[in-house]
Amino acid sequence: MKEIVLKTNGLTKKYKKFTALENADMTVYRGEIYGLIGRNGAGKTTLMKVVTGLTEKTSGEFEIFGKTGPAAERERKRIGCLIENPAFFGNLTAYRNLRYYCMQKGITDLSQIDEVLKMLNLTDARDRKFKQFSLGMKQRLGIAFSLLDNPDLVILDEPINGLDPIAISELRDTFHKLNTEHGVTIMISSHILSELYAVADRFLFIDKGHVLKEMTKEEIDLECMRCIVVKTSDTKAAATVLEEKLSITDYKVIDSSEIRVYERSAAADIINRELIRADVSVSGISEAGISLEDYFKQLVGEESK
Repeated sequence: MKEIVLKTNGLTKKYKKFTALENADMTVYRGEIYGLIGRNGAGKTTLMKVVTGLTEKTSGEFEIFGKTGPAAERERKRIGCLIENPAFFGNLTAYRNLRYYCMQKGITDLSQIDEVLKMLNLTDARDRKFKQFSLGMKQRLGIAFSLLDNPDLVILDEPINGLDPIAISELRDTFHKLNTEHGVTIMISSHILSELYAVADRFLFIDKGHVLKEMTKEEIDLECMRCIVVKTSDTKAAATVLEEKLSITDYKVIDSSEIRVYERSAAADIINRELIRADVSVSGISEAGISLEDYFKQLVGEESK
């Protein structure tokens, strides 16, 4: 059974009359990269701030490394975060900037600085002044800052926002390295699903402070990939026809009224004909398959209705 490192239940944050987050439920497992996807202002940052203690929750509960209540508060020391960028000093080197924050955090083992610089591929820039860094290097130094305490969970808010394609690719490699080689569980937020899709294992969709869905990458693939959608009042009989009459095995019963056929050689008209011949009621049959961005827009649109 997977170990839960972070779990929330009904987490809510209100600012006077404005509700930034309402009844948010989520679960993050050890060893995964968890993507938090939502438009700007959707509630992603608020959720991260509540979990990390940067702001107080209004109601709800959260569990950190199996602990709740005051014990969970103490477990926050095992979380590193980059939510509001630290104020790095332009005239100080990467090493001296991180040394300053080690002093702020009470970290006495300064060898950790070179360790995190190595993890973020910044060893060669160790003695370079921060003001000489590219935007991608600045982002990586921010992530290095979040790793100074040697955390088990790292929470990063929009770390790839505004970066060019090369810098984004470099950060993707960094996330995979931290996750696979160093065993760091990572939560990353973004408003662009395609960017998160390239690195994350599971996803939480959030809009207007409400959680829409929590999904694995495989479930997103099933939702987006090309398929034939069969609407019927008898999915059991329809499945029998697919298998016995058409030799179709690559399908999924979505619910009591829908089957999705993923077999590439399948044709909607032939499926429809065979179902009618077998006296299976068909209320609709169509082809589906959308892009990641369109799926996200569709999901948000459904919530907004």
